[in-house]
Amino acid sequence: MERNFKYNMQPVVVPQIETKNRRIKTMLPVPESLPILNTIIKYESSNVVEQPPIIWARAHGHTIEDSWGNKWIDFSSTIFVANTGHGHETIRTGLKEVIDKPLLHSYSYPTIERAGYLEKLAAFTPEYIEKFSLFSTGTEAVERAVKLARLYGATKSQSKNIIIGGDGNFHGKTMGSQMVGGKHADKKWIGYLDPNMAHLEFPYPWNEDTQGMRGKDLFYRHLQRLEEKGVDLRNITAFIIESFQGWGAVFYPKDYIQAMREWSKNNESLLICDEIQAGFGRTGKLFGYQYYDIIPDLVVCGKAVSSSVPLSVVMGRADIIDLDPEYTSTHGGHPLACIAGMKTIEVFERENLIEEARRKEAFFIEANKRLCLKYPEIIRLTLGKGMLFAVYINNPKVEAGKPFREQLDIDLTDRIVEKAMQKGVFLIRTGCGTLKYGPPLSISDDALLEALEVIDEAIGECIEK
Repeated sequence: MERNFKYNMQPVVVPQIETKNRRIKTMLPVPESLPILNTIIKYESSNVVEQPPIIWARAHGHTIEDSWGNKWIDFSSTIFVANTGHGHETIRTGLKEVIDKPLLHSYSYPTIERAGYLEKLAAFTPEYIEKFSLFSTGTEAVERAVKLARLYGATKSQSKNIIIGGDGNFHGKTMGSQMVGGKHADKKWIGYLDPNMAHLEFPYPWNEDTQGMRGKDLFYRHLQRLEEKGVDLRNITAFIIESFQGWGAVFYPKDYIQAMREWSKNNESLLICDEIQAGFGRTGKLFGYQYYDIIPDLVVCGKAVSSSVPLSVVMGRADIIDLDPEYTSTHGGHPLACIAGMKTIEVFERENLIEEARRKEAFFIEANKRLCLKYPEIIRLTLGKGMLFAVYINNPKVEAGKPFREQLDIDLTDRIVEKAMQKGVFLIRTGCGTLKYGPPLSISDDALLEALEVIDEAIGECIEK
């Protein structure tokens, strides 16, 4: 899959749009915005220009606005952070109260906000989740989970230190997170990889060896292949999985994870679920792993736990969390993050956002069916649950015998993202040949349906060229 597309940085005239949810009134990109983009490019090693070139000035509910009168329906939730919607009044009010105390930082020292959040989180999550560790980013929380897994293994045997990730899974960009993750091409900078981290193949539904096989049997086949590569299965201290792969909304077969859970218990190995993208209602359940009907030992959360400011959490069994009771995190448990986390839960409870995600799933399913019927050569597969969906954009010119991923048209997908931006809908650029849908769970029905219609129009216009 080659990626040659670059967003047009020369302002072009686009149709003027004015609806309840969208407004486009300038050239795009906005000419006055280019100096801001160029300043970021000049002073920061950043991929900011790898996403649609708009300058965020305000974001409220399900919309994003710039400073020149344009407004977009947001289908990104800032990569699944703003599940409650942007700038929710309840969360803003809580933040203002802490700022006005003033209390802007507290390291790992006790605060009312910290205690209140932990108590609220314990009541909101399943009863088998007993304790928590607070951090500031998802990758920091993953590093913590890896450390806990190794400490747990050491209580059984000094040689029980192997952690098993999954091919294609993503857990963050720090060294440990990348090593345990399955984006292998991104690890070249590390040099010496941890020899006690290995990876199971991911059971993609389009792989030949998944066809007609039970997930349970597939898990044991993958486990056998690990053993054939020299992995001592007895020394596995933990499996870590993403509940779904974000780029394509790809979930595991249910019985695959159930087999993993059964085997790990029998082997005294942990099962760690990375819910950084999946957690807090995105899939129509509080946690994505709940679709597998399992109980993990540790759960790693981030992004949507606070709806805004940096906060991440490792949660799970008390005996595991307590293996490293002296941990500290400079900004973990920050008073502003804790109050945002507490208010986020209040919004979830009051507005029934998890039920909303389940209810709105039907809108995506119906819209995707129409796309498949309307553009059969371009769209052959859509996947997702709740308010997480991916539409796979196929290149009909690629030979049918090519591997599935090589048949995806990354450039066409990126052009669709750009066209949707010009029409007032902001999409995530995955760089993988998929349109990834993830609007705030609080989005109104009319805005959701409007955005889906705009995406349909964008696809049609890009195909016609």
